[in-house]
Amino acid sequence: MGGLILFMVFIVADLARRSHAGKFGTFILYIALAMGILGFLIKVVITYMMESAGV
Repeated sequence: MGGLILFMVFIVADLARRSHAGKFGTFILYIALAMGILGFLIKVVITYMMESAGV
């Protein structure tokens, strides 16, 4: 899973470079990626907690 996340970081970096996003645009792209990763991690934790509680 970590490899896929690193690949997504590379894709976002390439996208920012090719679109001439600038510092602020690149920052926004990385924030969006971080929010997606955080959402995935929260989903994993909630799923684990629900399964261990027997819900």
